[in-house]
Amino acid sequence: MDLFNFEPAVNEGLDSMGFIEPTPVQAKAIPVIMNGKDLIACAQTGTGKTAAFLLPVINQMCREPAGHTHTLIIVPTRELAIQIDRVLQGFSYFAPVSSITVYGGGDGNTFDKEKKALTTGANIIIATPGRLIAHLNMGYVIFDKLECLVLDEADKMLDMGFVEDIMRIVGYLPKQRQTLMFSATMPPKIRQLADRLLKNPEQINIAVSRPADRVKQEAYEVYDQQKLKLVRHLLKDRDLASVLVFCSTKQKTKEVAVLLKRVGLSADAIHSDLEQAEREEVLRQFRNRKLNILVATDILSRGIDIEDIAMVLNYDVPSDPEDYIHRVGRTARAASTGLAVTFVSPDDRHKFRRIEGFLGSRIDRPSIPDSLGAPPSGNERPSSRGRGRKPGDRRKGRRKGGAPKTRT
Repeated sequence: MDLFNFEPAVNEGLDSMGFIEPTPVQAKAIPVIMNGKDLIACAQTGTGKTAAFLLPVINQMCREPAGHTHTLIIVPTRELAIQIDRVLQGFSYFAPVSSITVYGGGDGNTFDKEKKALTTGANIIIATPGRLIAHLNMGYVIFDKLECLVLDEADKMLDMGFVEDIMRIVGYLPKQRQTLMFSATMPPKIRQLADRLLKNPEQINIAVSRPADRVKQEAYEVYDQQKLKLVRHLLKDRDLASVLVFCSTKQKTKEVAVLLKRVGLSADAIHSDLEQAEREEVLRQFRNRKLNILVATDILSRGIDIEDIAMVLNYDVPSDPEDYIHRVGRTARAASTGLAVTFVSPDDRHKFRRIEGFLGSRIDRPSIPDSLGAPPSGNERPSSRGRGRKPGDRRKGRRKGGAPKTRT
């Protein structure tokens, strides 16, 4: 990456991590950031945006070492905070940069370490909104010399209801600063937030990529009650060291993980009810292949940076096409191949059609085994409770002719 004229310490870090060519978002964003301009960038997870904002910040601190907090990075989840810090440690290995992550879930000792870093001025703070506000409320946080604010995964922070928290945090920051906003999507609310926080920003829009050709995509039309048996069938004859299962809610991740374990599969879930140490242990086991199946939601999966995932299984259809791309992109990285399977219940057909429309092609639909029973016929009406009604079912309380039943 010599084209950016980085300081020697930054180039040493890049060389040690094997970075050679910038990704499109890095090529466009780094010069803007190095020129000190505000930036709003639309780029999905996996495009290299973390390096796009970290490298210019590290480079600036190599040129002008800071004895204070230079940059605040706000993220929606602790997993993403940990991932960014892990990348930062690699890039800044030869650079005079200190950092700390600030997020909930730790014990009193963790809180004290965060307090010390916030008062003495670690160069880069990577924080979730809630935990940072807890420190700000104590009155000891020093941000008076802050030079750069980064909002990463801004769309997810809005989805999680963090707008007011973000504005509270911004109230503690100097008005004269550089502000960088990265988001996978650019809905109107993101534009509105950008208008409130950024000054004459440059805009970058990296087109949403499609799944790699190395990913084999399949979709099974199923009823909800057939999903577990189909999982067992799909995994039975495959030697898959790592499978990432996506569910729509935290409660569903718990239920699915329990069901998978009951049928003898090596599975566990990661969710916000776990203590941080427990979550890190689950991820460690998955990375080390002691755990074959990890069940997570879209939000909790952000920050899970694990190579060689053999299969992505969408137990529930994601709400939007961008999330589908994000999920499927977890497999077939580098030069590997991968499999992406989606279970489509009658209630999820409309969402899956949107995904296929976005992709511009129809995804293969293999037949489910006869032993699982008949699949949905395609004529079922979506149910209000999230379950497809089988053909021939009638509403309770009505006769065939349509008149309501009465009791005597």
